[in-house]
Amino acid sequence: MRTALRWSRRLAVALVLLLVLVAVAVALAFRVTLPPSSNNAAIPGLSAPVEITLDARGIPWVRAGSAEDAWAALGWLHARDRLFQMDVMRRGAAGRLSALIGAQGLRLDRFSRLLGLEAKAERDLADLPAETRAALAAYARGVNAWIEQRGMRAAPEYLLLANRPEPWRETDSLLWGKAMALFLTGNMRTELARLRLSTVLPRERIDELWPHDTSPHRPIAAAPSLASEHIDRVIAALPVFGEDAPLPSTASNSWAVTGPESVTGNALLANDPHLALVTPTQWHLARVEAPGLTLAGAFAPGVPFLMLGHNGHVAWGFTTTHSDTQDVFIERLVDEDHYLTPDGPRPFETREEIIEVRFGEPVRLRVRETRNGPVISDLDPIPGTPEGHVLAVAMAMLAPGDAAAVAMHRLNRARDFAEAEDAARLIAAPQQNLMIADSTGRIGMLVPGRVPIRRAGDGSFPVPGWDGSHDWIGFAPYEALPRFVDPPTHRLVNANNRIVPDDFPVWLTRDWWGDFRYRRIVARLDAHNAPHDAASLAAIQLDIVSEAARDLLPRMLRGEPAGGMAARAHALLARWDGTMAADRPEPLIYTAWIRAFGRALAERAFGPEAEAFRETVAEFLLFVLTRGGHWCGDANDACPAVLARALEEAVADLAARYGPDPAAWRWGEAHRVRFPHLLFQFVPGIGPWFGTELPTPGDGYTVLRAGVRMGGPRPFENVHGASFRGVYDLADLDASRFVIAPGQSGHPLSAHYRDLAPLWLAGGHVTLSPQPETIGGTITLRPE
Repeated sequence: MRTALRWSRRLAVALVLLLVLVAVAVALAFRVTLPPSSNNAAIPGLSAPVEITLDARGIPWVRAGSAEDAWAALGWLHARDRLFQMDVMRRGAAGRLSALIGAQGLRLDRFSRLLGLEAKAERDLADLPAETRAALAAYARGVNAWIEQRGMRAAPEYLLLANRPEPWRETDSLLWGKAMALFLTGNMRTELARLRLSTVLPRERIDELWPHDTSPHRPIAAAPSLASEHIDRVIAALPVFGEDAPLPSTASNSWAVTGPESVTGNALLANDPHLALVTPTQWHLARVEAPGLTLAGAFAPGVPFLMLGHNGHVAWGFTTTHSDTQDVFIERLVDEDHYLTPDGPRPFETREEIIEVRFGEPVRLRVRETRNGPVISDLDPIPGTPEGHVLAVAMAMLAPGDAAAVAMHRLNRARDFAEAEDAARLIAAPQQNLMIADSTGRIGMLVPGRVPIRRAGDGSFPVPGWDGSHDWIGFAPYEALPRFVDPPTHRLVNANNRIVPDDFPVWLTRDWWGDFRYRRIVARLDAHNAPHDAASLAAIQLDIVSEAARDLLPRMLRGEPAGGMAARAHALLARWDGTMAADRPEPLIYTAWIRAFGRALAERAFGPEAEAFRETVAEFLLFVLTRGGHWCGDANDACPAVLARALEEAVADLAARYGPDPAAWRWGEAHRVRFPHLLFQFVPGIGPWFGTELPTPGDGYTVLRAGVRMGGPRPFENVHGASFRGVYDLADLDASRFVIAPGQSGHPLSAHYRDLAPLWLAGGHVTLSPQPETIGGTITLRPE
């Protein structure tokens, strides 16, 4: 007995020592990879030294003798702060992530290989003009200089993975655009969800689940049935961005005022794109100066060109149009190698992809393509062919000739609105609303991008591919797309709301999301009662009143519980004005209530299988409570009883988490943002060490967007929001306001890993004037 006890103690001591050694090894790995704040380094191909000043938050001011030297310096800086993030991006888009991290990357790799994104980037690169190719090549030289100088010490993740980063190529920068286009267009998944629901619901009920166009004579295509098991497996094989979050998971705000609406009479523009709140963030702040070039704002690590900001003459920002640029086609098989077309049987175009998997055997993927696009049924892990049919997808982003890189390159150099619009014409995918203001006071919103012209149908549901009845017959020309320039109201606003009327000649989409944020921005602009300045626009970006809650709550309050905690919670909501404050209980009660109510409706209609239902929250619930009471039951007024039960269920769940007193609950305690690390969030036990957790106000429908995770182990978590905020005064662009979160650096030991998060939460900002306010370090990059 004593011997066993002695050995157990020795084993415990040995385990503690092993853990200590591992911790020391990790700490050393992190320490030796930490970039110094001051540095001198060489980059091949520089024409002259480049001077870089870092401010107290790690934001660089770059001064170069030429534009190409500036692009090279940016490549070096992005690699210094974000190389692992850049590597994960390009590998994910190219279908080579599994070679770095193992089988966890296969889901994304298989999909990227199916789409052939890397080959399409190589094709597009060959068609770019020489000046844009030179910029991409200079940027790649800068990235590779950092990799050559540091090797496996280029970022801590490489030491921990025992992997040396591969050289950067020009096509890797183009892959960023492919990845963003894929992330910002998700209609394919919606169509598949509708097809799956057609096995349990009639078409008219499916149409009610989504916000929908009400124009008369909307064409509806009849689709053949497929085995629900196959559809389920295809959906499960697709990558998910923002799982369990309400959609649209990508959203943004942008508005501009000018003339009498502005204090100076010149233009003002505000923009905050909403993306997943992660570490590191998608953006990297910088000011870049070279002869004929001044850029300030948010760059995307992996790309040399400024994505969001100003160039001293023009300021711009983006919001997502949510146009439908993907269609699922149901192809009729002749045999495993042929499918039916209007001209008879045709062989699939086929290729085999071999995906290298770290710590595992290579995975072979047979890819088939039809005239409409790649066969997504080939993602089905069960071998064999679904009897009679397969699913293929057409995507505008897969068409050749994507010149988005040229568009951004030229936008960076635009001197006025006209030149900015000339650049915007070249944007192919994704289609976005581009808000522009120039220093002469002009404002406009352009909607460039490829929009398919369909022979028939509205793109909302999978359609037959064998008869040509729903073929894409081209893309709408730029001149036919929406364009809003110099409005007589001196104001433009967009928050992903509907931008065209029913009779607009180019069909953009069936699904227009609610205008809740748009209405609130307009109300705040109207309420100011004076011309606006940068401060008043920045204040609107922080607004936390939910117009969705204001619309829903009077109707929800008809569901009155019998008594107890639920009745006390009901009384609190009856006095609430829809302000989603972090220090109040009402936002938590309301959000838990709509969650429980939505689940009750979904389970009654089609059981726990709710792939489609997760996409609809406020818009669908508002429909149910105004004219869709049949979702609650067969009785004429069944919704109050369902609402009362849902509130009781929600309150019971909250009481188990936060105690028995509803008045003591706090939205911020549940609605926290974590900024999870790109890699370490998946490592059990250490993920929280590398995140940045903060209580937050707002929800998915407030101007200060804070998208709520409705499921999983952390319900009500804030998972989507303003990844960047910018406000530009065209009368004084050097006073423009910027903020990102959580920080500039992706290195966990850097002082700039999370130091911008408190400023972001408080609604603060930094300026990128010609000189930094404080100096945190200096870097000289010299010719090799």
